[in-house]
Amino acid sequence: MKKILLAAMVMGMVLPVAAQDTYESGRLLGSDLNGTARYVGMGGAMDALGADISTMSSNPAGIGLFRHSTVSATVGLVSQQGASKFDGLSPTNMSFDQLGFVYSSRVSRKSFINFGANYHKSRNFDQILSAANRLNGASSNGLTYNKAERRYASSGGFDLGFYKQSDEAVGFESPTSDLRAYTYTQMDDLNANVLMLDSKEDVFYTAEGEKYTFDRAHRGWIADFDLNISGNHNNRVYWGFTVGIHSVKYKGYSEYSEWLVSTNGQSIGGVSFGDERKITGTGYDVKAGLIFRPIEESPFRIGLAVSTPTWYELTSENNTAMVNQSDMGRWNDGDTKESYKFQYTTPWKFGVSLGHTVGTSVAIGAGYEYSDYGASKNKIIDGYDAYDVAQSSVDGPMKRNTEQVMKGVHTLKAGVEIKPDPTVAIRLGYNYVSAAYNKEGERDMTLDTPGVMYASTSDYTNWKDTHRFTFGLGYKAGPMNIDLAYQYNAMNGDFHPMQNYGGYAPSVTSVSNKRHQVLLTLGYTF
Repeated sequence: MKKILLAAMVMGMVLPVAAQDTYESGRLLGSDLNGTARYVGMGGAMDALGADISTMSSNPAGIGLFRHSTVSATVGLVSQQGASKFDGLSPTNMSFDQLGFVYSSRVSRKSFINFGANYHKSRNFDQILSAANRLNGASSNGLTYNKAERRYASSGGFDLGFYKQSDEAVGFESPTSDLRAYTYTQMDDLNANVLMLDSKEDVFYTAEGEKYTFDRAHRGWIADFDLNISGNHNNRVYWGFTVGIHSVKYKGYSEYSEWLVSTNGQSIGGVSFGDERKITGTGYDVKAGLIFRPIEESPFRIGLAVSTPTWYELTSENNTAMVNQSDMGRWNDGDTKESYKFQYTTPWKFGVSLGHTVGTSVAIGAGYEYSDYGASKNKIIDGYDAYDVAQSSVDGPMKRNTEQVMKGVHTLKAGVEIKPDPTVAIRLGYNYVSAAYNKEGERDMTLDTPGVMYASTSDYTNWKDTHRFTFGLGYKAGPMNIDLAYQYNAMNGDFHPMQNYGGYAPSVTSVSNKRHQVLLTLGYTF
């Protein structure tokens, strides 16, 4: 099959614009509970307790509590419960999770200025997702046909016709336009040209779906590189600033198959889509934090933290193929490929935390964070200035969709550390993250926006609350410390192969992502 995407763009579009949709970009939001084994073992509830290198990214003031220089490194093992190997990705994988140091400099008897640098893996994308269920008459080609019946991009559809220089179908903005509609996705293009077009006459047909299967292997990470300056005044007020650089490397490969039936209910075979999507790029943010002891004679601490949005500039690439094993269509297969740049801005994040110690044997921490995921923004790169700096604008329709689909996320942290001996520590923690997606949210393929045009899949998952339970052990021998942590992470969700349309509603499949993680940290204080 010939590629019509670039040819269609030439029709009236001198400069292609590009963006991404709410669900694809949503992968970049939030962070795992990851870092040093001590931090994880405490459920991340160390933002007011401080003196752990992982607080550099959650409350920069925590680095101000160090009184000695330190260096640490962390490795881990992550295993996904109940998953089967797919596309070469095993449910169990090793992970390099953290490496950093803090240099502590005394400026007076009770005050320090500290400098730190730390790498940690804030997101580990490794996950295998599988689903299978009834389509109840819905189908990928049926969604394309439904959009074609609307005729106009402004109504969420397109006018399905033929490109003048070839015999290939394309979705136009309207019956009188020669511009490709933003509502016409890469998946629509494959459906129209491979499956829906009669091989003998220029007529488009559609078929209902009976059932589907779906498998996807997610790979990659978001690596955070943090630079910190912090300090304290009279061991009572602690402050800190962190500049973070985020490196994104994501790859997802999925296989989606559906079985089709004719109007009289007879099986007519099936179709399959194979889709590879890569997202790479960098972003940056700035964090500030404060910790103070309101009562001079008490070790009780209050922590405050704020993080700016992360400003990402990213490249998305896809390679998508369709195999037609049905009685419909004019070709047995087709493929499409695209690569484009876009910008994405995450929301602000705010945190408050509490910490208290009892002598040197007990430490108790608690924290709360809030971030409005509905305020994240997909941006279209309109061009570049004379200095090669991207000029962008917010994707308005996708912004409104994001506000409808995503919501404010609340994170609660609680942890305790007990030292039965000065060299031994036992830790317990709990970390809760509320759902980021509205239960009725959907990936809307009828939006008149470039974020839809570049879509090569139609599935989406509305993930629910996340519960994390942690346990840790620590041992200190002179300047060396060894820490172990275990984390159980559980999250359920509702998987949809596509949005509901025209009275058709595919069955929703309950899916889960349950992970076991073991971390080992080696540290040295000097």
